[in-house]
Amino acid sequence: MNWLIFKKFIQAQAIFAGTVIGVGLFGLPYAASQIGFWPLAIYFTLLSPLVIVVHFLLGEIACGTDKLARVPGYAGEYLGRRMKKISFVVSALGILGALLAYLIVGGQFFYAVLSPFFGGSPLVYTLIFFSAGTILIYKGVKSISYIELVLFIIFIFILGLFFYFALPFFNVQNFSSINLQFLILPYGVVIFSLWGTSVIPEIKEIISGDRRLLRWIIATGSILIALIYLFFVIIILSVTGSNTSREAISGFASIVGPKVVFWGFCFGLITTFTSFLTIGLTLKRIFNYDFKVNHRLSWAIACFTPLVLFIIGFNNFIDVIGLTGAIALGAEGIIIIFIYRAYLERKGLKMSVWFYSLVIFLIFGILAEFFVFFSR
Repeated sequence: MNWLIFKKFIQAQAIFAGTVIGVGLFGLPYAASQIGFWPLAIYFTLLSPLVIVVHFLLGEIACGTDKLARVPGYAGEYLGRRMKKISFVVSALGILGALLAYLIVGGQFFYAVLSPFFGGSPLVYTLIFFSAGTILIYKGVKSISYIELVLFIIFIFILGLFFYFALPFFNVQNFSSINLQFLILPYGVVIFSLWGTSVIPEIKEIISGDRRLLRWIIATGSILIALIYLFFVIIILSVTGSNTSREAISGFASIVGPKVVFWGFCFGLITTFTSFLTIGLTLKRIFNYDFKVNHRLSWAIACFTPLVLFIIGFNNFIDVIGLTGAIALGAEGIIIIFIYRAYLERKGLKMSVWFYSLVIFLIFGILAEFFVFFSR
């Protein structure tokens, strides 16, 4: 690997990891506290290869297609206009779910950082978080992807601090319990935390469509991310055990103390806010450019839909990322598999029957998440 290829690899890897590692990270320790650490580790062992394969398929489609597009664009190219609209609805639901999750947790982090100085309720800080984000989205703030590497380095540093301060409180007993009553709970959360289809086409552009390099980036990046997630879960769970909070940090702070955790809250606030801007801009541009909705209406739909959902009661963080991961992202995975089939057929090739087992698995995940959610 020469220097130029290595440089592209590092740049693309930083963007991939920086984009994928997001709000899903904060839900994993709670999921582990409910079902147990080892069942969660099994989920990662099973679902990481599935997500890698879906990313591989999208990467192959992106490298073999001249235009730069996202999943709805490729659906329109290979499956027709009707599937483009269906794919857009699925992708929009996934983005809206992510925006809602960032709004929920971002407001909590904002409250944790500033309420000791200024007081006020969590709702007030959520509305301030929302207002600042929507104003910048309306103004069309430039892409902030160039800070992904910096944020990733800060994240690794803070993770090291968390580990250091957690050592005196480490309790191995917190890893012994298993509760299969919550067997389905981690599924959508893990899918949500690993998903990164939105960034695959951009990475293809960075590496000039090098298929082999793209597969290396996806495989090594996904494994690295999964290991980082499990390390974060070990840190939090070792201290808080069954008392792990839904967003992980506040429960950890109540035991370890506010010294280092304050900076963790600050980092969480920065990452959630920048991600809220990035995906909010993405959704607004999809409405505006792809479906010719005017600028103001595109902005209003993209920004105010998550707020309305939050106000009417969709404010359970774990439920939001679980439903989004299992249903919206699972459906997007199914669409990607069928786009890949059409892509191969255009080349006179046939898709392996094995890929249909992934479709069945993802459908089962969607149905299981629906059943568990509505049976509560």
